Amino acid sequence: REKLLARGPAALADAELLALLLRTGTAGQGVLQMAQSLLDRFGGLAGLLARGGTGLDTVRGLGPAKRAELAAVLEVSRRVLAQRLAAQPAFEHPQAVKDYLSLQLAALDHEVFGVLFVDAQHRLVAFEVLFRGTLAQTSVHPREVVRRALSLNAAAVVLAHNHPSGLAEPSRADEMLTSTLKQALALVDVRVLDHVIVARGCTVSFAERGLL
Repeated sequence: REKLLARGPAALADAELLALLLRTGTAGQGVLQMAQSLLDRFGGLAGLLARGGTGLDTVRGLGPAKRAELAAVLEVSRRVLAQRLAAQPAFEHPQAVKDYLSLQLAALDHEVFGVLFVDAQHRLVAFEVLFRGTLAQTSVHPREVVRRALSLNAAAVVLAHNHPSGLAEPSRADEMLTSTLKQALALVDVRVLDHVIVARGCTVSFAERGLL
């Protein structure tokens, strides 16, 4: 705490920042050691926060209060990114789009398909998970995506889904689904700006790959 006040938060290592949130360690393990152990176990701050408090109940010394604080930090991060995307054109900050989608989807252990709906200036209108599936696949109905885009008066969309397997590489089925949705949405003058696949620790953008 003294180091943060004297030199600013940027001077602190990840483990030191996390230790400030945790406040106390356990018998035989100081708070800084506990923080570093958590970062090693979950793949750094991004991996830990992506859990959103889930899957942490088995961690010794991480009780309900500490899990709630970590979940609160995640939600604050989500809301900050959402406000940023709503306030200015999303594709002026493509990394913010990927960061936001990672916070929404990376920690899930089942596959979901979501859509970022944006207005004519490419500002965020809403993000909604429209379909939920199993570890292997999810059923996406183009008619429902079109209907929701029209109801929100969206001018464009960013498609997104997660790969719980941990591999973000697009499959042939992902490419075919993107093409189908692009054609369906074009009929109502809604553009598909991107399709982002999210896995723990990585994202793949169809737009960046030239797959749209």
